Amino acid sequence: MYHRLKSRVVKYLFIVCFGSHRSMRKSAFGQRHVQVVLIFFGLVLAYAMRVNMSLAIVAMTDPHAGGNSCSAEYCKAYVNQTFNWSVGTRSVILSSFFWGYVVLQVPGGELANRVGGKLLLASSIAINSILLMAIPTCAYYGGWQLVVVCRVLQGLFQGVTFPSVHNLLGKWVPVEEKSRLGQFVYAGSQLGTALQLITAGYIADQWGWPMIFYSVGILGAIWTLFYLKLGAASPQSSNTISPDERGYIESSLGTVQVHKKLQTPWKAIMTSKQFLALVLVHCGQNWGFWTLLTEIPSYMELVLKVNIKSNGVLSALPYLMMFILSFVFSIILEHCHNKQLFSLSTSRKISNSIGFYGAAAALIGIVYAPSHSLTASVALLAIAVGVNAGHITGLVLVHIDMAPNFAGSLMGVTNGLANIVSIVAPLVAAIILKDESDPKFWKVVFFLAAAVYVLTNTIFIIFGTSERQPWNDPSDEYKPLS
Repeated sequence: MYHRLKSRVVKYLFIVCFGSHRSMRKSAFGQRHVQVVLIFFGLVLAYAMRVNMSLAIVAMTDPHAGGNSCSAEYCKAYVNQTFNWSVGTRSVILSSFFWGYVVLQVPGGELANRVGGKLLLASSIAINSILLMAIPTCAYYGGWQLVVVCRVLQGLFQGVTFPSVHNLLGKWVPVEEKSRLGQFVYAGSQLGTALQLITAGYIADQWGWPMIFYSVGILGAIWTLFYLKLGAASPQSSNTISPDERGYIESSLGTVQVHKKLQTPWKAIMTSKQFLALVLVHCGQNWGFWTLLTEIPSYMELVLKVNIKSNGVLSALPYLMMFILSFVFSIILEHCHNKQLFSLSTSRKISNSIGFYGAAAALIGIVYAPSHSLTASVALLAIAVGVNAGHITGLVLVHIDMAPNFAGSLMGVTNGLANIVSIVAPLVAAIILKDESDPKFWKVVFFLAAAVYVLTNTIFIIFGTSERQPWNDPSDEYKPLS
């Protein structure tokens, strides 16, 4: 009885994460799923490394948030060390990650096309792990300036992460499984965000804020070792994939994109109004998402008066909701597409619209909610971030829809430009928030994010598409690289 129940549970979890029962019978659990799981955990760690400063900086600047269980001289002088950083300094630290992050986006896409995504993704996580574990020492001896240097370098080497992931998905994931497996991989970013926000407060409270950085850095090093052993840049470079699975993937994707390296058609890409609409909507996504991500912990602490441990848990709730809803969106979108209720472009736009317009409505709701009502504010924040899961099965996968041969390069361009916005958004919030404890200034921040969501998604609805673009396919004009 137990074994029968266990088998059914495993089968159900497989179907939810990776595909239908019919798909499972057809192609079974294979190397493409191993790669997807490895990349998923890579994104969990990448986002944990990216966002931990949002909560850690609260503990680093709060003299009452040190490690309570530490009594050694090291703890007194180092773990409990806090810093009198102004709002402006904190905003510079929070935004500095993106100063480096935007630099390697486009080169990262081109590098992924030429050398494969595996090496770039492994290097990104490994170097970030080292830099993350250096932050406490840098803060203690070099102040906020050296912390900014670490964060810029972190961003620089994480700049290749999304282009690498898109490149890997473009090579490993069959067309029939793209929505489900693509969604599963990118859900790792929400899970990493949520887990880091949940645990960071407790870690800071028990062992001091430096352990926030050390713990994730160690996990990143462990993941790197596993990925170097088990990961592969493509089905053709895998030594463990079966011939049947390799044939299944190649027949679905087409052998051209997996066997040849193509010259990126930059002129056609940059003059495509469909692609420019994708750039704009990606910028809108980053404005809203990173405004909330970097500012929610401060809003919880200074407006809602939540302590450091509760702050982490409550700040994580919206991202846990986003993680869960990303699966819901994926299942619904796949059903609509399989039943041919909508075209792929329409399905993507519906999903993205729920994510953007839903988030905008919730942000406006926060503006009119009583500032003293913790339940209402947290619920609306959870809705604002949670429904934004629609962008994963919306704009994120549109890159692969439009041009799977150049998915890494497309993501490099859109993510690079969008993350310039990620630099600007926290700085704009800092300018607006003349008094972080005054709800009236927070209302302006939320109204602005809502307006950006509405405007950019409306443009995407009008001009965007998921149709395969003519410049994706090789021709006389776009010859393979020698």
